[in-house]
Order: sequence, then C-alpha cells, then structure tokens
Amino acid sequence: MIIDLPDTTVSAISKKLVSVREEGGAVALGRVLTLIIVTRHGAEEEVIEAANDASREHPMRVIAVLFGDEDEEPRLDGQIRVGGDAGASEVIVLRAHGAAASNAESLVTGLLLPDAPVVAWWPAEAPTDPSLSAIGRIAQRRITDASSQADPTAWVAHLGEHYAPGDTDFAWTRVTRWREQLAAVLDQPPYEPVTAITVSGSSDSPSTALLAAWLGLKLQAPVDYSYLPSEEWSSGIKSVRLTRASGDTLLERPTPGVAILTQPGQPTHELDFPRRTLRECLAEELRRLDPDVLYGRVLTQCTELLHTLDERSER
Repeated sequence: MIIDLPDTTVSAISKKLVSVREEGGAVALGRVLTLIIVTRHGAEEEVIEAANDASREHPMRVIAVLFGDEDEEPRLDGQIRVGGDAGASEVIVLRAHGAAASNAESLVTGLLLPDAPVVAWWPAEAPTDPSLSAIGRIAQRRITDASSQADPTAWVAHLGEHYAPGDTDFAWTRVTRWREQLAAVLDQPPYEPVTAITVSGSSDSPSTALLAAWLGLKLQAPVDYSYLPSEEWSSGIKSVRLTRASGDTLLERPTPGVAILTQPGQPTHELDFPRRTLRECLAEELRRLDPDVLYGRVLTQCTELLHTLDERSER
C-alpha cells in the first residue's frame, strides 16, 4: 500500500503512519533499526528496492530523504509505503524541495524508531565528512559507496583522512568474497609465509587498493598493486597473486563473474565470482551495528598505499 501526502509536514506524516499501523494491525515492535537513505529526486527507486530486499533479513524502518534543487519553492512531499510495497519494512519517502531541505536532521528526527540504532546510507553523492554531517551525527553506522563518486580511488583516500568509528564503504563490502577465498587458500598446506603480494584491478576500482591493504596488513608482506586500462579490464578486481617458496597462488578473473584459482601441484578450480548487488552489500553491513575496527585499520593502510602510488607516478 502506498499513501501519498503532498505538501505536508513531518508531524502530519508521523500521525498518518500511526493511523496506518492502527488500521492495518501492523506494529513497529519488530523493527530492529532505522535506515536513513540520503539521495536525490529520481534516484530513489533502486536503493529503496535494495533496502526492501535487505529488510527481509533486517526488519527496519526506511526513511528515504530526497533533495531537489535549491531554487525550487519550499515544500515537503511525503509518501508512506507498507505491506507488499515495503518488503518487511515500512518506508517513508520525504521529497524536500527548496529551503525545506536546508535542515536534513529535523526532517528525520521525528520519524526515527525509539531506542533503535540508526544507520545512514548515501548511495550516490556523500558529504565530505560523513560523521560530521547533519544525518551522520545521529547515526551509529554510516555507509558510503566509493564506486558512485566522481573519482572512486581519490574518494577512498579521502575516507582514510576523515575516518570516524562507524564509517564504512561498499568498496570494502565488495571484497568479502575475495577475502573469504584467499583466507581459505592460506588455511591449507603448505603453510608457508607469503613473501610478495600483487593485486590488479580496473582503473575505477576502489576495492583494489583496499584488498591490497588488507593482505599487506594481515600477511605482513610487501604489496604491489596496479590499475589496468579500461580496454584490458572494465570493472572491479582482476587478480591477486601470492608468492610463496613452493610457487605462486593466483586468483584471477578471466571474465567478469568467474574466477580461476591456480595453486602449485593442485588442479585448477573455477569459481563463481559475480559482482555483489546493492542488496547483498547493504544486508552484510546491517549485520553489525558496532564500528568495524578492521575496516578502520585497512583504510588507514590503504591511504598510505595510495599516497605511495601517487609518489611513484610523479617520478
């Protein structure tokens, strides 16, 4: 069910939401968190759909805040979605026009679930410092997506300089499959130390540097990573090579969605490695509401690696 509330107020939306729950017999007691999505007009449906899918694992209240042009007439349009149009969540869409968008915090404060954690998600443009933004200050977790920024690699370096506990980015979430597979490989004999690490990926892949930083941090070995031209590899991580005394272990994607694992003295394995969807990334990040300490350490390490790469390129 979708209920439109044109030219309204936050108070009126809150009252209507209570009325809808009473009439339909729905309750908010099963909601475990409030997810605030901050985006722009016209870009909301894909991310709301991802949140609805993730809500089947994490029942929640979704508040989508959409900002229009600053020169528009000030107005707040609201929309409430419940039932089949909201998955296992209840969705509130706030379309703020003109000056009505000047105070984002006041738009959402009256709609938060009481005594429930708050997670903020910027699927596209993100504030310079998420933890100090109006929405970020009221959230326990803050999710950005480097791949949607104008310069994904520079954004990762920027995140490292402005990191605060509770921050995370989908560039980190997208390397989970790689981390799992590489950890499984190193848990098997031969138990030899890794002496060198090489990671390559596309020129627009912020996950490449994060994976290289994680490997260097965990294995305490020299790391080298490179970006491939778009005609050679179009998107995401291309390969990881781990050098040990018995030979190299190579995990490489010859084509998007498929990876080949090659190890000394063992048969080659073909693995399913599709790009993770927004729903999968969001659901994973919502599984933990405490700060991701490892991500903070890797991000710091990654920033150092990026600065080293910049210095090399300038020589």
